[in-house]
Amino acid sequence: MPAPHLRTLTAVALVALLAGVTGCSTDAAPASDAASQPRSGGTLTWAIETEPITLNPHLYAQAKARLLVWNTFESLLSYDQQGKLVPWLATGWQTTPDGRSYTVTLRDKVTFSDGTPFDATAVKANIDKLREPGYAPAVAAVQLRNLDTVEVVDARTVRLTLTNPDVLILDFLASPQGAQVSPKSLREAKNLKAGGVDLAGTGPFVLDRYVPGQELHYKRNPGYDWAPPSATHTGPAYLDGITYRFLKESAVRIGALTSGQVQLIEGVPATDQQLITANPRLRLIRQLNSGSAYSYYFNTSRTPFDDLRVRRAFREAVDVDTVLKAVYRDTAVRAWSVISPSSPLYDKRLDGSYGGNATTANALLDQAGWTRRDADGYRVKDGRRLTVRLVQAAPFVRDRRDVLAQAIQAAVKQSAGIDLKISLVDQGTAQEAFDTNQYEVFDNSRADTDAGAALNLLLHSQGGINRTRVNDPRIDQLLDTGQATADPAGRASIYADLQQRVVVDQALLLPLYAPADQIAASTTVGGVRFEPTAGVPASAYDLWIGN
Repeated sequence: MPAPHLRTLTAVALVALLAGVTGCSTDAAPASDAASQPRSGGTLTWAIETEPITLNPHLYAQAKARLLVWNTFESLLSYDQQGKLVPWLATGWQTTPDGRSYTVTLRDKVTFSDGTPFDATAVKANIDKLREPGYAPAVAAVQLRNLDTVEVVDARTVRLTLTNPDVLILDFLASPQGAQVSPKSLREAKNLKAGGVDLAGTGPFVLDRYVPGQELHYKRNPGYDWAPPSATHTGPAYLDGITYRFLKESAVRIGALTSGQVQLIEGVPATDQQLITANPRLRLIRQLNSGSAYSYYFNTSRTPFDDLRVRRAFREAVDVDTVLKAVYRDTAVRAWSVISPSSPLYDKRLDGSYGGNATTANALLDQAGWTRRDADGYRVKDGRRLTVRLVQAAPFVRDRRDVLAQAIQAAVKQSAGIDLKISLVDQGTAQEAFDTNQYEVFDNSRADTDAGAALNLLLHSQGGINRTRVNDPRIDQLLDTGQATADPAGRASIYADLQQRVVVDQALLLPLYAPADQIAASTTVGGVRFEPTAGVPASAYDLWIGN
């Protein structure tokens, strides 16, 4: 960690800059349930921070949408509380010794909510659709890139044959992208990519109303009887129905909860948590997400981040501990790597190894030729200001990340004379900027259950969201080897080498914090849970209303 005198922008200064940040308690109430015995019936309203871009699970991209996906759709596999893969719509699987073939057996007497039977033909239809050109290119290019054929052995058995060993294929079968959609929906849905009430799944709820910009409503699937092992009961859901209201502003969500308009909310920032913990009628629970850390990725294909010295300088110009304390108080877990510290693949050797040293940042920028300053104090070179653009897509902004960006903007200016321009735009505008390479900084985190899947997307030269635009044969080799290695210790060693390459040697990103989810709920609500391994809010299947 840098010496105290090198922390040029203090937490006190940032608090003053980010008006409205106030202190709060960080002690969460215990996750006690509303009653000792669950009961069936009734409806709940849950206020959520983010409206989904799509309700098609195959195209899922927002961690905040997972709790909605699992209400209606289910996968062949799941994870238990210990992080072990277990069957869900499958009954088991077998792998050949060479790791190139997986034979999956399926549950009997499972049906989609439109009456279509779930069987091996349905599984093949889903995977074939995912491989269809233009439908889900990121999934096809990364998660299914080693898949060769899908064979229906019989009604209850499907065989996946691979071109190369790929341990991540099982994680795909447990992911939202691998969730099963009725073949009838795949053929007949009016707008398949958007999803919605036309898409049928096998889940415990059926989506029967979607009012864009306002809410979603799910009704209980009365015939449901195939819960995953992580669930706390079997049979149909307890609730008759549940409504999810889209309330972007945390103050509005908190107000709706404290006034009784809603019974649960997710996304409770540090500045508001005391309002929950001080209220005896409410409780707060939190969980770290798995997958990748929330980080700023540097676009190496553009000036100035094509220069390793400038990438390192940007990182040294930010005292991450200070900005996190200013924005999140003591509730954010510092990240030192591209992988979340909650992942078993996280390399702890990176802790405290860089960052927050303004003297080093300025020396690096001097070496890179950014030696002059303009009238506003920003560094210039050849008549050009040292400006970098951060483009944030509004549907993906959570956890006060817009406020965090302002804190980092202030820090890099004061510490090193870097001009960070922030654009908070709609998804279409953001996608256009990414497609046309009109950005220098890309922010991202992913709640993948296996961090390897996230890193393939973010860092592989063929990754679907490789917006560092790095094309490093060594990084690709490590990612490919990690994907093909089944031994846990061997995988951990490979991904440790990868983190050293990405974070230390190439400085491709600035890790910031480990994403976490928070649920605040009325004490009358029971069964509030987080999804095993992923650490995000679970579906409404186990929820019930107590006294």
